[in-house]
Amino acid sequence: MELEDCLFPLLREVDIGIDARKVFAGADWALLIGAKPRGPGMERGDLLEMNGQIFVEQGQALNDVAKPTCKVIVVGNPCNTNALIALTHAPNLNPRNFHALTKLDENRAKCQLALKAGVFYETVSNVVIWGNHSTTQVPDFVNAKIDSAKATDIITDSEWLENDFTPAIQTRGGLLIKKWGRSSAASTAVSIAAAIKDLVNPTKDGDWFSTAVLSDGNPYGVPDGIVFSFPCRSKGDGSYEIVPGLEINDWLRTRIDKSAEELTSEKSCVGHLIGEYGAACPVLPDTLLPGEM
Repeated sequence: MELEDCLFPLLREVDIGIDARKVFAGADWALLIGAKPRGPGMERGDLLEMNGQIFVEQGQALNDVAKPTCKVIVVGNPCNTNALIALTHAPNLNPRNFHALTKLDENRAKCQLALKAGVFYETVSNVVIWGNHSTTQVPDFVNAKIDSAKATDIITDSEWLENDFTPAIQTRGGLLIKKWGRSSAASTAVSIAAAIKDLVNPTKDGDWFSTAVLSDGNPYGVPDGIVFSFPCRSKGDGSYEIVPGLEINDWLRTRIDKSAEELTSEKSCVGHLIGEYGAACPVLPDTLLPGEM
C-alpha cells in the first residue's frame, strides 16, 4: 500500500507471492534482500549453511524462469557468499550478472570522510570497498578523493584514518542495530537504488563504484572463485569492468588479503552447496556481522 501511495513513476504493479518461479518469471532485475539473521549462540558456519540453502533455491528459480540477461543484486547476508551460491545454481545466467551489495558501505565511508574533512558529501569520490561485506571489509582511503585531491592530503591524520575511520565503517551496521534495535532500512534501500543506477548509467570519467563480483581474472591478485568487492565502472548498459591500476600499499594489501582469506573460508564451508569444494568448514573468526546490513 505504501509503495502505491509513493506514486513512483516507474511502478506499474505490486505482485506478492511465495513461489520464486512465479515471482522471477521474465525478470530483468532480481534483488535478493531476505536472509535469516544470526541468532544467539549461532556459529558462522550455521548461518552460512542455513542461508546457503535459501540461495540455492533462489539461483535455481532464476535459472529456470528469469531472462538470461537478468541482473541480480544480493543483499541478504552473508551477501558475498550467498551471491556465489546463487550464481553457481544459475548456469543460464552469465555469472557476471551477479552482484553482492557493498554500495551501502561505500556510502558510509563517503559520509565519514566528508564529515571529517568538513565538506559536502558529493565532493567525496573514488571511494572503494574491497572484499567481504563483513568486519574484514576494507574501506579505501588511499585512493579516495576530496574535491579532486587525494583524501590523505586533505585528511592528514593517519591515526584517525587507520584506527577510527576504518573500524567505524566495518562495524557501522552492528552499531545501528545496537542503537536502534534493528538493522538499517532506509539507507539500505537508498544504496540498492544507487547500486542499480551505477550499472544503468555511465560512470563518470575517472571515478568508480563499489560492487562485489566474481573475482575470476581480476587485476589485484585476489584468488579466483569468490565474490569480492572491487572498484568497478560501467558503460551504462548493465555491464561492468574492474578498474585496474589503483595504488595498493602495504596497509591495503594486508587487509585485502585478510578479507580474501575470509571469503575463501566461507566458500569452503558451503562447498557442498556449490559443487566445487566439499571440505569441512574450518574454524572461522567471529568477523561476520550478525546477518544484517
